[in-house]
Amino acid sequence: MESAVEFDLEVNQNKFLRVGGRELHAVLSVTGRGLAAEDDTPARSDPSRLVEVLVIDCSGSMADPPTKMAAAQHAASAAINVLPDGVRFAVIQGTHEAALVYPPTRTLATASSATRKEARAAVARLGASGGTAMGSWLAAAHDLLPPSSTINHVLLLTDGINEHETEDALERVLRSCAGRFVCDPRGIGEGWHPPDLLRIAAALNGAAEAVRRPAELAASFRESVLAALTKLLPDVRIRVRTMPYAQVVFFKQTNPVIQDLTEYAERVDERTWEFATGSWGVERRDYHLCLRVEAPDDILERDRLAARVDLVVDGEVRATPAKVLVNWTVEMAKSSRIDLSVSQVTGQEDVRQAINAGCDALDRGDRIEAHAQLARAVALATATRDEAALEQLRHLVDIEPNGLVRLRENLSQTDIKVSIVDSVQNPLQPPVPRVPAVADKICDVCLETSPAGSESCEACGHPFGGGQTPGVPV
Repeated sequence: MESAVEFDLEVNQNKFLRVGGRELHAVLSVTGRGLAAEDDTPARSDPSRLVEVLVIDCSGSMADPPTKMAAAQHAASAAINVLPDGVRFAVIQGTHEAALVYPPTRTLATASSATRKEARAAVARLGASGGTAMGSWLAAAHDLLPPSSTINHVLLLTDGINEHETEDALERVLRSCAGRFVCDPRGIGEGWHPPDLLRIAAALNGAAEAVRRPAELAASFRESVLAALTKLLPDVRIRVRTMPYAQVVFFKQTNPVIQDLTEYAERVDERTWEFATGSWGVERRDYHLCLRVEAPDDILERDRLAARVDLVVDGEVRATPAKVLVNWTVEMAKSSRIDLSVSQVTGQEDVRQAINAGCDALDRGDRIEAHAQLARAVALATATRDEAALEQLRHLVDIEPNGLVRLRENLSQTDIKVSIVDSVQNPLQPPVPRVPAVADKICDVCLETSPAGSESCEACGHPFGGGQTPGVPV
């Protein structure tokens, strides 16, 4: 199925830095394009390559109020109902430990009318007791999964804080699971902890969500499973290879979900980073790369390669390499120019920080600071025409036609927590107009660039071979 997706990789940036400038920003846009079959129908994965594991919080707090457990059972049944025949699946009950509730043996069931019925019956028997240890739940899901050639998805629901295991224990599990499966965590009620959901989602390339009302949970579960069914590749990695005078500061996904992927990067060597991005289908995602660069000499007004970016599937480069360039200049008009793509993602980050600061202030009862931060978020979102952020903010504030912002009265803990999680959602914005890049060549040996028609590297003299895409230097 790898041939069912082709990728395009683009870079947008302002390559010019003032003399002495050290921080370089670029936005990477990755687009997966589906290859239609002979009858023009979109490519789909063989259901036997797909694995779905449902992890349901059954701790004691799920019984208060009872509507939470009822909603969880209904949502799990709704998710099971949309599994096509052939998909392998399981249901895990999460308390202070993990227990496999379906199938009865430590294997995966294969979806059929009979197994879906059995699984729904097992879900209906779930009860609430015990504590919360999400790391043990994720470890149990990991142990069920087949080899990495499958497309693995875990949907985890919780209503509480991860209080029955240490932070270090959860971190160890997250690192062992990173790259093995995608996990979409979901929150329900008022007792869950937003940082727990966001941490799991970032480590496991998923999307965190929460519901304001238990009745909304079934739709959230169905949407998560249906989205997983559209994936065609189990894992796509972005490899960043820097020049000796450049270092990675951070690497963040900015669309469709804002996530900092830096912490869970794999360091291939001192100059090469690989970032797992999870399973892929026909979609587009954007990433923000920040580099710290040091001018290697006093030569100005010359393009230099700061980093090369490759898209890698099963160790194979799957798109034309992209280049992040740097050019130190004395011309302020060049170095002061703001790239539209970079300004958009930095603006979104500013809005998110203001929303979170406002929610934190609400949580500690400081309505004056909350109003100031949320009013700032409204102003930033309005200036950047970020309609998604404004829609999220309307759950916390009333926005008058004249721009006046008022805090809503009687905000619940659910409203505050859901708003923190929703602040990282970023529905795809219209693409920024792009200027086609010149197709320069990248040298295998020194990673410097040369004009497209060059037969050898202008920097070191190494000959270019037969038009092949160069590999990553050792």
